Amino acid sequence: MNQRKEVLEWIEEHKEEAVCFLQEMIRIPSVNTWFDTKEEYRGEGDAQRFAAKFMEGLGAEVDLFEPDHSVLKKYDGQPGYFADHEFQDRPNMAGTLKGSGGGRSLLLMGHIDTVKEGTGWTADPFGGEIKDGKLYGRGAVDMKGGIAAMMMAVKAVHKSGVVLKGDVCVGTVVDEESGGMGALAFIDKGYRADGCIMTEATELKIAPLCRGILWGKVTLTGRSGHIELPQKDWREGGTVDAIQKARLMLDSFDRLNRDWSLRKVHPLLKVPCQLLVGQVSAGEFPSTYANKAEISFDIQFLPSERDAYGGGKLVMEEVEEFIRNVSRTDPWLKEHPPVVEWMVNADCAETDQGHPFVKTLEKCIKELGAEPELEGSYFHTDMGWPERVGIPTVNFGPGDPAVAHQDDEHVPVAEYIEAIKIIALAIMEWCETEG
Repeated sequence: MNQRKEVLEWIEEHKEEAVCFLQEMIRIPSVNTWFDTKEEYRGEGDAQRFAAKFMEGLGAEVDLFEPDHSVLKKYDGQPGYFADHEFQDRPNMAGTLKGSGGGRSLLLMGHIDTVKEGTGWTADPFGGEIKDGKLYGRGAVDMKGGIAAMMMAVKAVHKSGVVLKGDVCVGTVVDEESGGMGALAFIDKGYRADGCIMTEATELKIAPLCRGILWGKVTLTGRSGHIELPQKDWREGGTVDAIQKARLMLDSFDRLNRDWSLRKVHPLLKVPCQLLVGQVSAGEFPSTYANKAEISFDIQFLPSERDAYGGGKLVMEEVEEFIRNVSRTDPWLKEHPPVVEWMVNADCAETDQGHPFVKTLEKCIKELGAEPELEGSYFHTDMGWPERVGIPTVNFGPGDPAVAHQDDEHVPVAEYIEAIKIIALAIMEWCETEG
């Protein structure tokens, strides 16, 4: 019997073990400390020790280390660095299985942290319940399903007696849900490979790119006054309605998006990049013109638009100039220009879809009788830093990203098992085997 068939049969025979492993992982809450949540749910350290113990059981060299601000300060101003993030008992984990030599190395990577638990669940968010072929729990999709799949794939290869020529490193990092400082620390520590699978949920599609994300806020000032009274011109001390000025800005954003819908497109993405408004806050009283209006927005950008650090500085400058130009068309805003603030600058990345690493994954999917499909990730992932240091990287994992962060987050069990098989085949194909 050939090695690949033995590995696939091992996975079939140990499906229950694989499901139990994911359930155990979900039952260790690991909500990112950035979120306001219960102390007992902030268990990134516990989850990482669980992952480390698993890798130690396979004979891996394990490294547990906390991101260190004194080391990472050199990245100040670059995507992934945040001076105010704390990492006490929030370690990264790297578990490396050395190959016999001569093969290509592989990094399997994912983030152990999750968003907060949520309030509208019909199942226990940390219970790992299975219902109608779906496994429920916070992180089932984003992204403990992917982490469990890659770790079980490594175990399947190891337990089947396969000797790899290349090294395999399993990396689980913290802090992705609040900016990605864990991934920055992991790469800064010197971990490298000839290829990287970031096991973010993609519904088993190959995603060789992710978009960058910017969060911004524009604040427009007005001049408050009684809403029912006749008003003087603002130059004579009259009121200025900040809501009206916000409406001007919102209408202008619509015009900007129509332009971007033609320019900011990519063949692996079904929708263009846009400036999308998520929050509008204005006014103090029903009978008073608004003194201030705040518009918070989310911007997506493409790898072709990234700055020298992989981030969105060039897009930020484009939007700031657009807002200045809009303000010049309004006498009040011209003299009282809006203030733009930036909260998140998350990098993007892209690996050429013709790269041998991408072709390897395609081959493994075909080997299982499916037709590979390529589609970019519409959201930010941690693939930016690996790709930036020269590691060809793809996102690939089980689960529909549309249900990530939702109440009743779940991953189809069959898809999870299929992911284990594909990743196991990719390990053997990319790293090469003895015999």
